[in-house]
Amino acid sequence: MNDKPNEIMNIQGRNMKGKINVLDRSLEELKTDLVSLGEKQYRAEQVFQWLYKGVSSFSEMTNLSKALIQKLQNHFSIGLLAQQQRLVSSDKHTIKYLYLLSDNNIIECVVMKYLHGNTICLSTQVGCAMGCSFCASATGGLVRQLTAGEMMGQVLTVNQDIEEMGWQPVHGVVLMGSGEPLDNYANTMKFLHQIHHPKGYNMGWRNITLSTCGLVPKMRLLADEGLSINLAVSLHAPNDRIRQSIMRIAHAYSIQEVVEASKYYFEKTGRRVTFEYALIHHVNDMPEHAAELADLLKGFPCHVNLIPLNENKHSSQKRSHDESIKLFASILKSAGINTTRRREMGLDIQGACGQLKTAYLKQV
Repeated sequence: MNDKPNEIMNIQGRNMKGKINVLDRSLEELKTDLVSLGEKQYRAEQVFQWLYKGVSSFSEMTNLSKALIQKLQNHFSIGLLAQQQRLVSSDKHTIKYLYLLSDNNIIECVVMKYLHGNTICLSTQVGCAMGCSFCASATGGLVRQLTAGEMMGQVLTVNQDIEEMGWQPVHGVVLMGSGEPLDNYANTMKFLHQIHHPKGYNMGWRNITLSTCGLVPKMRLLADEGLSINLAVSLHAPNDRIRQSIMRIAHAYSIQEVVEASKYYFEKTGRRVTFEYALIHHVNDMPEHAAELADLLKGFPCHVNLIPLNENKHSSQKRSHDESIKLFASILKSAGINTTRRREMGLDIQGACGQLKTAYLKQV
């Protein structure tokens, strides 16, 4: 894992013409860049604000001089993404995008329409190294990290598209697409600070959710960052034996360590942790598993989000029957565990992580 964002940017943050993706630059970095080009620092704030309004070119920045616009065009690109495929669900509430990066890698993201605002589920890596048995994202392994600008590019490019549909801009972000955000820690943190910046996108911390499969040291490091974002932990099992059979990361960190790190996050931030639990038929969905999970989480003010497994061609595992899901939920609720069943969106457009990308790559 490379936690040096500037080194990553130097390799991956330039387009094919050698220009730097300006979305990879923080406001302070942009100030330094423009001073080096003979400009005043305040010009960086103007550029920064324009970027998060969703402009496609520097020429749209109408309060800049032609000379400055030319300098920007010579040194930078605006890293919006090239759409390869776009699928809209039958209920018109979910859109899945396949995007081409400047190095010809492919990523995907999903935007979901809710009454309280539109949420984007974005990717943080090309591929994934975690190797969870039920996830299509991990089938090709990890290709590379995404930069902060490539994460931001997903948000801004989606906004341009949904605006044409009459939708409001993205209101919330879920880092729950392809990749493990905490395995790309430095770039993920940079993205979070940039999307939160009051002179940029200005998204509230509480509108951001980060999902992790349980990288315990990085969970604790995130807790110490002082950000009040929501944390979702992919638990998917009530004990180490089952968890190790479906999640490679479970061989590195025990389920007790994951829960303790979650409690630490709650203590440091005051934000209730959500445990994601994908219900797999005859693997982790029996009444005794629910009782064991309830015992594991007893006394911890957390939330359990039950997820009927989204089956894919890369795994023989099957989703639990509805009766089993209802019984599992009732056992947790009876034990005082706050529990919901995730609303299923985008099933008809290969909504789960990695499915659309895998199908697309087989065609090309």
